[in-house]
Amino acid sequence: MQKLLILGAKGNLGTELTKFLSTDYETIAWDKEDVDVLDKGLISKKIQSIKPAIIINTASYNAVDKCEEDVNEFLLAKRLNAEAAGAIAKAALKNKSLIVHYSSDYVFPGNDPEGYQEDAKPKPLNNYGISKFKGEQELVKLTGKGLKWYLIRTSKLFGPKGLSEAAKPSFFDIMLKLGREKEELKVVDEEVSCFTYTVDLALETKKLVESGKGYGIYHIANSGPSTWYQAAKELFSIAGNATVRIVPVASEEFPRPAKRPKYSILLNTKLEPMRDYREALKDYLNN
Repeated sequence: MQKLLILGAKGNLGTELTKFLSTDYETIAWDKEDVDVLDKGLISKKIQSIKPAIIINTASYNAVDKCEEDVNEFLLAKRLNAEAAGAIAKAALKNKSLIVHYSSDYVFPGNDPEGYQEDAKPKPLNNYGISKFKGEQELVKLTGKGLKWYLIRTSKLFGPKGLSEAAKPSFFDIMLKLGREKEELKVVDEEVSCFTYTVDLALETKKLVESGKGYGIYHIANSGPSTWYQAAKELFSIAGNATVRIVPVASEEFPRPAKRPKYSILLNTKLEPMRDYREALKDYLNN
């Protein structure tokens, strides 16, 4: 049985990965209390001590607005999303491990309504996107040195809450909570991208790792591009809640420090398409 290390194992995605991979792999699940990924020497030493065949890195900084308005938060975002990613990738190279790393649709400028293929040129609009792109570059520059890597870009995650107390609720969780408190919800009818069910993403990650497909960048998200408003409408329709009125508004209605891409649809040209997010959302609500 191959040894597999999951970093950020108690986050929303890490929890699902641990659940689905631990039956087929000798899985070591590390979270903040197990290792500080910002300590480059420590992470290298700890990975060297267990020598995993596969490393899946879900540890990341994702406070999009906070790192836009606070320079120290942006520095932290770069340390976690780029420098730590690079240190983990170097440890993977040293141990001849396969590394799986996750990135975001926010690396793109969002000016193409047709969406972005895997080889599209990133040009982030905000500091969070910059930090994620820098993390991508850390992996890419080790390609010529023999790093075995899969970089998975994804978007708008939703699914069961992770084991960590710090795990954030998804958009759908927030909408359901607000729907129990208010009769009317104003929701931004912009920012078209693809929602992604963490259960599906975890299973697709497992398939990719076991596929033998060429190393490089892959886009994994559920089918069915949608705005926040369209997704909220679907949510309450599936949930059978007809009492909440959903009102579409422009993004200017809710000013935020970080600029968001208008269109950041991740086009998947390398894998079988995943199911529509509405089917995944039904499963999530039923479970």
